[in-house]
Amino acid sequence: MKQRALILAAALMVSSSLLFGQGAKGPAAPAQTKMAPAANAKAGALSSQQKFVLDVVQSAVALPQSDQQDRLRVLAAAANIVAPLKPALARQFTKEGMRIEQDLIAIGKKPAVSILEAGQIDCKAAQSFVENIPDQQVAAAEQSLIAAESSCPKEALEAVRRKLENAMAQGVVAPRALLATIEQVGPKTAWAQDYFVKLVSNLPSDTEAARADAPNFAAMYDRMAPVVSKDAAQSTGVKMLLWLGKMKEGGPRNLAVNIVTGTMKSVLGEKAYDDALASDVMAREVAQTEGQPGDAERPEEESVSVLQAMDEKGTDRMPELEKMPPSLRAREAAASGFATGTSGDKKAATRYFDLAFSSLEDVWSDRNKIDAPAVIEEVSEAAAQVDPVDALKRAQRLQDPSASAIGMIAVARVVAGQQQQ
Repeated sequence: MKQRALILAAALMVSSSLLFGQGAKGPAAPAQTKMAPAANAKAGALSSQQKFVLDVVQSAVALPQSDQQDRLRVLAAAANIVAPLKPALARQFTKEGMRIEQDLIAIGKKPAVSILEAGQIDCKAAQSFVENIPDQQVAAAEQSLIAAESSCPKEALEAVRRKLENAMAQGVVAPRALLATIEQVGPKTAWAQDYFVKLVSNLPSDTEAARADAPNFAAMYDRMAPVVSKDAAQSTGVKMLLWLGKMKEGGPRNLAVNIVTGTMKSVLGEKAYDDALASDVMAREVAQTEGQPGDAERPEEESVSVLQAMDEKGTDRMPELEKMPPSLRAREAAASGFATGTSGDKKAATRYFDLAFSSLEDVWSDRNKIDAPAVIEEVSEAAAQVDPVDALKRAQRLQDPSASAIGMIAVARVVAGQQQQ
């Protein structure tokens, strides 16, 4: 029972990431920024903080970003922040972002964020966006499809369904988008059950390329097996195990096996489960690996503790920090800057933020290996909590215009959040 509970917890975790997007590397889409009702923009009624936010966002967007992914990040964050203040400006940012996002998808690049999750979305434009995605690039567009049907179900849901159908007919599958669509139309509908079975019959032939998605496919099985017929649950479960058996052993495969076997036992019952495996020797061999430690494949994350920095705020950490690799040094120095600055020691905070922002230059130069935008956001937000004007100046001094724009947007987000408190 304990193991079944752990497996279901893992399935729930993966299903949640399916719906809200954890597959792509890079920072998550910016959180929605909502102003208090009294702070909604009216002509001539903006507060000084709101004017600061608008000025900073517009200045950041005006900077050139040579990389389209960086430009999309900036536009998505900018649209999020200014939507409550100046909806027309948010729509302007969204329009440009949608064009960039569609261009990236057209060449098979997965967008770092989806502009459809931010700002003021024109639902007819969102529908057109979905319809213009090439069928062969549906996997790259997965998060965009989820965002479109979530934000505009009336206009985009049918378009997403058709897009998934057309893509699957060509052997292209997008498990997260399909699961999100099934949740919209209802798991018990004939369409949902039909396309679940089709998905399992069209699992990617390149199992190693699909390795990271193995828990996503398993989560789909966990969601749908209880609502389809027992025969369908049995046949799709066996197919899932055979597919997983072609994959190299490791965390994602193990997690997927644990989810599938646990769900098969629960849905079929022990006897029917044993009978199903007795009919296929290879599926049974895979099932016998159940119980191996499993986890979803994620980039290794550095551990930074603000609480620890608070505890050590009376200690000079500079010698220790200078020995750290650039990204960890930047984040740890920012945490110490926040801890000392919010405790009133502005002199110590200045030293830590000097080190943090100087380290960002090294972080950005090594951005192919590091989630540089996320590090810049974290450092800039920490500095803005202490002194937003100083943080803005520091972000503006970053050498690369894209890095500078990302830092400036992060500062604006902090000030916007303070406005609603």
